[in-house]
Amino acid sequence: MTDPQVGRDPNRVVIFDTTMRDGEQAPGFSMSPADKVRMGRALKDLGVDVMEAGFAAASPGDEDCIRAVVGEMAEDDSGPVFCSLSRSSEADIDASYRALRGTKRRRCHVFIGTSPIHRTAKLRMTPDEVLAQAVRAVQYARTHFHDVEFSAEDAIRTEPEFLAEVLEAVSEVGASTLNVPDTVGYATPDEIGALYRFLIARIRPRFPNVIFSAHCHNDLGLAVANSLAAVDAGVRQVESTINGIGERAGNAALEEVVMALKVRAERYGVTTGVDTTRLVSTSRALSEVTHSPIVRNKAIVGINAFAHEAGIHQHGMYADARTYEIMRPQDVGFEGSFFVLGKHSGRTAVAKRAEVLGWPLADAHLAEAFAAFKTRADVIGEINDAELIAICKATQSRVAHAAA
Repeated sequence: MTDPQVGRDPNRVVIFDTTMRDGEQAPGFSMSPADKVRMGRALKDLGVDVMEAGFAAASPGDEDCIRAVVGEMAEDDSGPVFCSLSRSSEADIDASYRALRGTKRRRCHVFIGTSPIHRTAKLRMTPDEVLAQAVRAVQYARTHFHDVEFSAEDAIRTEPEFLAEVLEAVSEVGASTLNVPDTVGYATPDEIGALYRFLIARIRPRFPNVIFSAHCHNDLGLAVANSLAAVDAGVRQVESTINGIGERAGNAALEEVVMALKVRAERYGVTTGVDTTRLVSTSRALSEVTHSPIVRNKAIVGINAFAHEAGIHQHGMYADARTYEIMRPQDVGFEGSFFVLGKHSGRTAVAKRAEVLGWPLADAHLAEAFAAFKTRADVIGEINDAELIAICKATQSRVAHAAA
């Protein structure tokens, strides 16, 4: 059984994390069993609602990884629902059950391609055959799982009427979460919103308890925007990954979706169960596990997200942090904002840092030191504390000599 509260609050967005499944499938992000256990702990502490720990049928090793993650945390009744992906086949569903049977908080995530290109090129099935296979798979999954999610792969490029027909049919046989993935990152926010509104209006009257889910890829750089548009349209589960890792250009970044919903709460009117103060530590754990650095300007968790070098920005920040920061760094797990001294920095920032280092600057000494600072910054870029102290010492001597 799953937590009956998950997904039942109409103003609560379920955060489904697929870092260890879709994220790990991408080249360069493979994880060992120990890596997955470490990430599983981090994701549990973060407060994700559903943890897709892998694709059990992909390999015996992946099944073992899922089992290891579940074994580490299954005794905690307040923890996440554990999930494994399955193709629409009994063998895949059996593998998911073997991996997850150590916990009652388990979900089987069944999928099949529904778009014309997937039906003809990959599956070689007619629409009726796809529909029948989807129904059989969900029916079989329900013999092992109370909680079954169904995904219509490449839903965005599927005929809307056929997509609705498939989702209605799987709801009829027990699918409780309906995922409408933008598998290839093709959609735009207005298209996503319109499709979900159509599906919800058609399906929700008959199946009021189903949860609609969004799973957006980033091929056009729109994964987060599309996920937010889905929430705006009534979706109450978002599938995402830490640092936005995933197939090709990745998935919607969990930290970006969650903080957008938090910072713009007046716009979306929803909440999540994520402890946002753990976003930075979780992001860094994934970076260490996958040996993949976080880009400096990565939203929310990059080291530049709360760093300021430009003089105008630094001046504004000294007056009131809200001039240039729309969230507090502490809210995502940073200790605070920090100023970088470089060629764009202003006189105020240089003087304040020098004073902290024990070198108060004023008048002629400040003018001399600031001129020397700019010259040196043009050569080496960032000026660290040692460089700034050296500049202060050198200019102090010159100013004193000139005054004499």
